[in-house]
Amino acid sequence: MSESAIQFYPERATARSEPWLARAIIIGLTMLFLTVFVVLPLAIVFVQAFSHGAGAYFAALTEPESLSAIRLTLAVAAISVGLNLMFGLIAAWAIAKFEFRGKSVLVTLIDLPFSVSPVIAGLVFVLLFGAQGTLGPWLQRHDIQILFAVPGIALATTFVTFPFVSRALIPLMQEQGTLEEEAALSLGASGLQTFFRVTLPNIKWGVLYGVLLCNARAMGEFGAVSVVSGHIRGETNTMPLLVEILYNEYQFVAAFAVASLLALLALVTLVAKTVLERHLDQGRQTRDD
Repeated sequence: MSESAIQFYPERATARSEPWLARAIIIGLTMLFLTVFVVLPLAIVFVQAFSHGAGAYFAALTEPESLSAIRLTLAVAAISVGLNLMFGLIAAWAIAKFEFRGKSVLVTLIDLPFSVSPVIAGLVFVLLFGAQGTLGPWLQRHDIQILFAVPGIALATTFVTFPFVSRALIPLMQEQGTLEEEAALSLGASGLQTFFRVTLPNIKWGVLYGVLLCNARAMGEFGAVSVVSGHIRGETNTMPLLVEILYNEYQFVAAFAVASLLALLALVTLVAKTVLERHLDQGRQTRDD
């Protein structure tokens, strides 16, 4: 706001400024809330994990059951992130670059997993692939195992993490418009060449941002996976499921040791998210200039 505007409208000059006491109270309450609900729980997880020493901590992580849960979590995350990356790129390209009938319906369906409980999502797959489900008898006749196996866990995780990549890319690609793609096509580039040489370089930070959030959500998913996994020890328990089992069996060190890996993932995700947001903001400023 210019000085002349401040002169004629002094109430506007102070609309966003508060007395130092009010600012201190607001900032203090914010920091108190974050400390109680975010920092302390994370700190307690690591304190409990190392409460019996580093030896017990690493012994808990190298147990066959823990290693199986870690491998399964990584495998399911890789599958779900890969599928969602493929769909997210295609959906964002279609929504941001083209006008077609049913576009609003597609956008609504992409957001559907945000409004559906993960437990309900898991039950949907049980009703679809279970022994008494729609496709269950056919799957049994052909000896195809979906539920209580890796495919079911991967499908449930993919559904829960469905919107993250596409939702990170759609506004970014809409903001960029279609001028560069149209210029490339007018110069003789094919559709794939335009995508890989023009569109993808412009959205690379958005892609990484969506993949990061999708991966973090996939590794931490509990509700949907709990319904379709069957809780077969050493086979279909992911890290979140194993934490619950170990805690219920009073194996607190082992439970918190596995939980600390998920907490560490959350911290790494937070740092990476901050870095990627900075790159995205720099990209927007460059385009604006």
